[in-house]
Amino acid sequence: MRILFSSLLILFTGTSFLLGQTTYDFLRVDMSARAASLGGSFVTNNDDVEVIFYNPAGMNFLEKNPASISFVKHLMDINLFSIAFSTEIEDIGRFGTAVKYINYGTFDEADEFGNRLGEFGAGELAFILGYSNEFSDNFYYGANAKVIYSSIADASSSAIGLDLGINYEFPSQMLNIGAAVLNLGTQMSSYIDTKEDLPLDVVIGVSKRLENLPVRLSVDFHQLNKERDEFYQRLKGFSVGAEFYLSEVFTLRFGYDNERRSDLKVGSSSGIAGFNGGLGVKVSEYNFSYGYSSLGVVGAMHRIGLSTSL
Repeated sequence: MRILFSSLLILFTGTSFLLGQTTYDFLRVDMSARAASLGGSFVTNNDDVEVIFYNPAGMNFLEKNPASISFVKHLMDINLFSIAFSTEIEDIGRFGTAVKYINYGTFDEADEFGNRLGEFGAGELAFILGYSNEFSDNFYYGANAKVIYSSIADASSSAIGLDLGINYEFPSQMLNIGAAVLNLGTQMSSYIDTKEDLPLDVVIGVSKRLENLPVRLSVDFHQLNKERDEFYQRLKGFSVGAEFYLSEVFTLRFGYDNERRSDLKVGSSSGIAGFNGGLGVKVSEYNFSYGYSSLGVVGAMHRIGLSTSL
């Protein structure tokens, strides 16, 4: 009988340690270099096509036909890739589509005696179709439908999911309030007899562009649905971000993710886990972004992204 040995065990336990205890946890990974630089505080975003991954309601602020491509260098040989696009259909609303893919690399396959039998790969993929429109002036809503697929060697699983979001804008105050419920859904087929939950995330956030400084500040509260010992601990999963517009060309970004810092604490030290930074550069019609996210002693994640309007 063939079994998949230690490499597969590392894949699951390592990913669960970093991302949670549910299936398809790659959906939690920030694809946007910009969003990751801000600690994941992106539920109120209103000018980036990659908001489709965070709050589909934010798409309704977009103009023209924005598109993006992003790459994430995770730990070891784990890499992620995404593309996103949005367009508006007159009198119907704004639509968006995106693909998110993670490749876990190549692993050795062995029998119960440790004899090497070959190699196998593992990866996961999500197709997203989104729609957004307005309830009333300055009040927008959106929804995503997702089809999710996961494979390990010759085994696979699949699921369907749904995101729901709202975004309210106060234009005169340059203030946005947003909320989203991400990854509602169920498995259609599973690796084992028991079906697992999708990584549900309830997020509420606020962001404000300061009047006298070229800075936009944002605060998000993630995983408000997560069970905690005390009610006030539901606010533990907060993130904060600051975006400094140094010129029309150059932007600096910093962020902090409190939940990640807590989860990655080793002994009495967390290092700089949970701290993030990055930059944005605009050249002609192209926007380049880089994001760095510290995982403390575990390592770091690097992201790059390129966006434009088609």
